[in-house]
Amino acid sequence: MMRSRYLLAMLLLCLPLSGQGAGVGAGQEAPAFELPRLAGEEGALALTDLRGKVVYVDFWASWCGPCRLSFPQLQALHEEFGPQGFEVLAVNVDEFEPDALQFLEEIPVTYPVVRDASGATPAAYGVLGMPTGYLIDRQGVVRKVHQGFRKSDGEKLRQEIVELLAVAS
Repeated sequence: MMRSRYLLAMLLLCLPLSGQGAGVGAGQEAPAFELPRLAGEEGALALTDLRGKVVYVDFWASWCGPCRLSFPQLQALHEEFGPQGFEVLAVNVDEFEPDALQFLEEIPVTYPVVRDASGATPAAYGVLGMPTGYLIDRQGVVRKVHQGFRKSDGEKLRQEIVELLAVAS
């Protein structure tokens, strides 16, 4: 666990040097990616597979305290708005997959979870900490960026999702 924190910290320290600057912001097209699902699920999932839906891409790690707050709230939003065209896509950045699987045993979710141990996807987005979420509209444009997570963030995110779902596809 300490090694994964060290590697992630090193990756994040290198972001400004690699030209990522402030990262992806509201109004920009979400960078495309395709990542393998966690063990137990076959195949990979690409962000483009979800085009036409409102998507919340959630970058998380097993050692992230605020992720333990966000997962139950994201699960509730997924259950409430999934039938209306909303999807949560969790991107795990743990170095060791068993760490992520242990987290999911403790806090299970039904939305898709993919894994990027290399850190290429969070680097492409300019992620600076865990969790960081990107609310993406049906056309693939980032509308909101959420850094960190507090209990009170769930209702704000809910309202943002409602607004995006109201926009015709």
